[in-house]
Amino acid sequence: HGTALDRECAVVFEHRSPDGDEGYPGTLDVRVTYRLTDDNELVWEAVATTDSPTPVNLVHHSFWNLCGDPASTIEDHQLTLDAGHYLPTDAGLIPTGEMASVAGTPMDFRQATVVGARIDDSFEALRFGGGYDHCWVLGNQGAMVRAARLEHPGSGRVMEIFTDQPAIQFYAGNGLDGSLIGKRGVRCGRRSGLCLETEGFPDAPNHPHFPSCILRPGERYRHRMVHRFTTAAN
Repeated sequence: HGTALDRECAVVFEHRSPDGDEGYPGTLDVRVTYRLTDDNELVWEAVATTDSPTPVNLVHHSFWNLCGDPASTIEDHQLTLDAGHYLPTDAGLIPTGEMASVAGTPMDFRQATVVGARIDDSFEALRFGGGYDHCWVLGNQGAMVRAARLEHPGSGRVMEIFTDQPAIQFYAGNGLDGSLIGKRGVRCGRRSGLCLETEGFPDAPNHPHFPSCILRPGERYRHRMVHRFTTAAN
C-alpha cells in the first residue's frame, strides 16, 4: 500500500461495504491503518468514501487494562476526560439530544478520578448504562486535541488519547460476562477492561443540532486517533 508504509511499522486493512449492507445506503470503501511509532504511539486512522449519501461513524473498540492482569478490574484506574459536557440518553442508551454539563455529577472527569469511585452512584445516566457507557463532548472543531488520559497507579502505566473527532465514548466494560475471550485465552469478566472510542456524536441523523455524520459522494471521511503510552514518572 505504498512506499511510505514500507518504511514504518504499520498494517492496512481495506473493506468494501456494498450498497444496502446492514441497511445502509451507498457503497462504502474503507481503509484503516494501524501504525506504531518510535514515540511509543499506536496511531489508528480511518478513511472512507461513498457513492451515495450515507451515515459514517467508524470507531476503534479496543478494551484496555493497564495493570497487565486480566483477572483484575479497571475500577482502580485513574481517568481524565477533557470534556465539560456529555450526552444523556434514554433507558435504551440512545442520546436524547441534550448536551448536559458534567459539573457536580459522577460524569465529571475533568480532573483525574478513580473509575470505580462513583461508577455505581444513584445517578440516572449510570443506572441506564449499568455504569459508564456514554459519549463526552470535546468541542475541538476538527482539530487534534487530547481527549483522555488513563493511568494505572500500581504500575505507573499511562495512556493518553488524541483525536480529531468531536466526541469520545467511555465504556467501563459493565456488560462483560466472561463470554469474551481476551489475550492468553482469559475470559473477560465484568469491568476487566474499558473502551475509549473517539467518534462523531451517536444518533446524529436524528438530532439536527449534532455535528453531521453524513458522508456524500466526492467527500472523504477521515478519523485519526493516537494512543500515546508513557509512565507516570514521565
